[in-house]
Amino acid sequence: MQDSQTSETTQKTIEETIVSGILSAKIRPGTRLSENQLATLFGVSRTRVREAMMRLETRGIVHVSPRRGWFVVEPSAEEAIAVYEARRVIEAGLLRSMRVLTDEGHKALDAHLNEEKSAMAAGDRQRLTYLMGDFHIRIAELSGNAIIVDILRDLTARTILISMLYQSEFHATQSHDGHCRIFEAMQAGDFGRAAELSVEHLDEVEMGLDLTARPDPLSELRNSLSLPPRAVSPTVRPKKSQLQRSN
Repeated sequence: MQDSQTSETTQKTIEETIVSGILSAKIRPGTRLSENQLATLFGVSRTRVREAMMRLETRGIVHVSPRRGWFVVEPSAEEAIAVYEARRVIEAGLLRSMRVLTDEGHKALDAHLNEEKSAMAAGDRQRLTYLMGDFHIRIAELSGNAIIVDILRDLTARTILISMLYQSEFHATQSHDGHCRIFEAMQAGDFGRAAELSVEHLDEVEMGLDLTARPDPLSELRNSLSLPPRAVSPTVRPKKSQLQRSN
């Protein structure tokens, strides 16, 4: 029984260490995750590592390539749109369900926004990337619903990967201002308005993505053969329905 619990803990540690690395932009899309290297780093068998990788695969964080191994996912433009759609529904619905911002919650979010300011002043982009995503997870934690927190953490990790692939510019001030507006609405007890601001904020971030800049898996071979660049068809974002905005 104890061995089983230890195994479960080890797998969780491997999973969450990888997700944390993505959330802080230390692990990039397409990074190869060697079973042998991870087994050595965590002091476990390859079987334990493989079990952790399989769980991360079900969470949409990694994928396996036959005879090549495990890789961090490189979300397509279509997947990017779907992730933002999911986040709008979940985060707006979460805020609408809230009734009060506790003193503890107020202090936590206020301290977090001050951390964002400090990271911007220091020009620490990696730290800032982590904080920008973590703000949304902090709000989810206020709900006390562990399932929502887990779902939003994974969606946020996938959002970070999407940003690394498609974000042409990093608009830290714009994102920070969006967070401040959401916090102000929560302070005022207007959670409906906070939900609307959350949707607007996610819309702004998504519109800052260049979804035509799709990764070309054949780029190296294409260059070696002196072939012309791949033709890229524009990705059309679906119009946001009133239902999506009201959730």
